[in-house]
Amino acid sequence: MGEVIRVRKKGVLIIPKKIREEAGIQEGDELVLEAKKGELLIRTLKPKVVDVDPKIIDELLREENNLER
Repeated sequence: MGEVIRVRKKGVLIIPKKIREEAGIQEGDELVLEAKKGELLIRTLKPKVVDVDPKIIDELLREENNLER
């Protein structure tokens, strides 16, 4: 079973340090909160890092620029 926490004023929840450390949550991280069938699901929001060739970006920007003319 997990930790028991209390909802504070304005709906503030404090995630215990042990849980934050286990989940890898640090100050400033963004979380996704969902309600499903009366339960709350909290997930960390991890941006997907994509490796893109700068030459392709330059080419796409040139094409876009030409279309706007």
